[in-house]
Amino acid sequence: MNLESLLHDRLEPALEAVAGHPVDPAVRASPHADFQSGAALALARELGRPPREIAADVAAKADLTGIAEVAVSGPGFLNLTVTDDLIGRALRAAAADARLGVAPAAEPERIVVDYSSPNAAKEMHVGHLRSTIIGDALARTLEWLGHDVIRVNHLGDWGTPFGMLVEHLIDLGGDGGGDHSIGDLTTFYQAARAKFDTDDGFRTRARLRVVALQSGDPLSQQLWRKLVAQSQRYLLDSYARLGVTLGPDDFAGESRYQDDLAGIVTGLGEKGLLAESDGALCVFPAGFTGRDGAPLPLIVRKADGGFGYAATDLAALRHRVGKLGADRLFYVVGAPQRIHFQMVFAVAREAGWLPDEVTAEHIGFGSILGADGKMLKTRAGGTIRLAGLLDEAVARASAPAIGIGAIKYADLSGDRRGDYVFDWDRMLASTGNTGPYLQYAYARIRSLFRRAGSGPGPVTVTEPAERALAFALLGFEPAVRAAAGLAQPHRLAGYLHDLAVAFSAFYERCPVLRAGSEVRASRLGLADLTARTLHTGMSLLGIEALDEI
Repeated sequence: MNLESLLHDRLEPALEAVAGHPVDPAVRASPHADFQSGAALALARELGRPPREIAADVAAKADLTGIAEVAVSGPGFLNLTVTDDLIGRALRAAAADARLGVAPAAEPERIVVDYSSPNAAKEMHVGHLRSTIIGDALARTLEWLGHDVIRVNHLGDWGTPFGMLVEHLIDLGGDGGGDHSIGDLTTFYQAARAKFDTDDGFRTRARLRVVALQSGDPLSQQLWRKLVAQSQRYLLDSYARLGVTLGPDDFAGESRYQDDLAGIVTGLGEKGLLAESDGALCVFPAGFTGRDGAPLPLIVRKADGGFGYAATDLAALRHRVGKLGADRLFYVVGAPQRIHFQMVFAVAREAGWLPDEVTAEHIGFGSILGADGKMLKTRAGGTIRLAGLLDEAVARASAPAIGIGAIKYADLSGDRRGDYVFDWDRMLASTGNTGPYLQYAYARIRSLFRRAGSGPGPVTVTEPAERALAFALLGFEPAVRAAAGLAQPHRLAGYLHDLAVAFSAFYERCPVLRAGSEVRASRLGLADLTARTLHTGMSLLGIEALDEI
């Protein structure tokens, strides 16, 4: 039961009767003062009447019996105090619903969520963390709301780096010595990169190897497939450890679209969108200019005949809309790529590959910073390996799930568009706005039930701390819908923290196990609904809820 909607429905007829036409009732929720409407103030100038008089008239006409007590305050506000009975009914309805009162989307969409997207043959590092965590939280939440979510892991598995790697493996004797760990592959890549940068002969052979690979040369293809398969096994192990839902069927590497790239160029040419610039084939979408004010090009085919990221991204977009039937496209990629994706979307619209009824959104995010305010690095200035980061989280925490949850919550609790400072002490604290605080709050409630020896009963609300917790619980639906609709997981994370704080205040002020039988059962009902809401909310963020800590 959405109390805001209910009050909106009861106030709207009264406002229309006073105004003589449809109006926006401007009902808004407040976490402390129940509900307040300022619509009378907005109507005062139009009707030429004092706002307090208008407010009193609306209060008299509104049918709020059994729903709220209404009073005029200040210059003309309507203060509505929702009845304890209505709150109790709303909580009992949520408790009886496996979905806690959150109905599935009325019009479910097919949504492609592109996230994580590391490079094959390289270890994941801290730079891959945000896309993976944010994308997974969005995929989980959208899916729970009833949307058809297609996860896509756009693996970097093609191009010059693999020409270098394959050629280096051949130099080592054909396959580099058999099966390799991801550490071996990273070492191979570093060695190949060094040879490519310093050895003219190797550089030439590596470029020819790319041509051979793209032309279907059996040895080149065999070694490339082996590299990719080994990389995928490593990545799946990393995802399992991190607790994200990407699986083997979600890999959709750059290589998948290679056969489509020539058709992208042909299609853009037929639309009259291509222009040559310094030997490269480009599109100049309207509205994009460089610092010098000149039109900004999206390079589709480079001067040497190779295809860049833009061509692959256009091919992937066309596939997702045309073959997968997507209604919405989410690209969970760092903020520096904003202009690139805006240009890709603009070109796809002009080419007819992104119809008006399909939306494409760049879900950008900021950087992870160290205590010095700069990009997070090792003390030696190198990139931090993801495996090492997870090892340290587990070592510092009392349980692996707490360490991993702490990292996830630290990422998700702030607005994704901003940077955040990576601080072990803060993120692992059991107090404050942290993942462990949520996990401890949930475990505390489960412990309460182990001691209670009885289950929850129907909820009734009388005490102020009960009302505060009740309003926090009834805020779950708008928090989930805001997190999904705005692609901002921090709205759900912040809600869960506020809920845990409200429960703590309730638990301190309202005895549960020492209360009389009916009150005890009701308060156990509040505790149970809180636990279920915390569990569901944390699950949507990808954070494990622990019964015991």
